[in-house]
Amino acid sequence: MPFSKEEKAQVIAAHAHQPGDTGSTEVQVALLTERINRLSAHLNVNKNDKASQRGLLLLVGQRKRMLSYLEGKDPARYKALIQKLGLRK
Repeated sequence: MPFSKEEKAQVIAAHAHQPGDTGSTEVQVALLTERINRLSAHLNVNKNDKASQRGLLLLVGQRKRMLSYLEGKDPARYKALIQKLGLRK
């Protein structure tokens, strides 16, 4: 099930540095994490949905690249973000 505008706005507001911030790495990673969580729940029910499996792997790879960028750019923000989102590392 896709995001509603309200749900997306809540995720953005929780991770934005300032009002209107939709492009920062933290916001993008948070949105990807939410999509990954929803897709994982879908795949628990629909195990043979291969197209969604591929989409999930692409999203995970994209999130990994963004997290690697953030870790190199600002390790303190990286650690705060993974702790806030509950990601391992």
